[in-house]
Amino acid sequence: MGLTRSELRVKIMTILYQIDIYKQSGIEYNIDDVIKENIEIDNEFVKEVVYGVNTYYDQLNEIANKHLKDWNINRLDKTGASILRLALYEIMYTDTPKVVVINEAVELAKKYSGDAVRKMINAVLDKVVKEVE
Repeated sequence: MGLTRSELRVKIMTILYQIDIYKQSGIEYNIDDVIKENIEIDNEFVKEVVYGVNTYYDQLNEIANKHLKDWNINRLDKTGASILRLALYEIMYTDTPKVVVINEAVELAKKYSGDAVRKMINAVLDKVVKEVE
């Protein structure tokens, strides 16, 4: 049996986190290899989101920074930033219901980031959804 979307989002968050560390450290990487290191099966959702976040990385950061009051995405912990980029990508470029995206991002942040980061992610996503609709 395959993984649920929630489980896949944990994998995606991990992959995005890993890629962020590689970028910051100047380490060369291949996106497909990083995906394969983290998930045994070939999964289109994972590929779409990981490649999408990498393709729209700067735009997603701009959207986040526009809505982070007195902060920017680079001040968030890397896990929180990965969760936020993942959720922003899903809101902007997939047809996943927006309420599901927000709920999933908040749940990930509860589990993997601090309470302050969870609140910021929730606030940013709420603002973006209102803006998009």
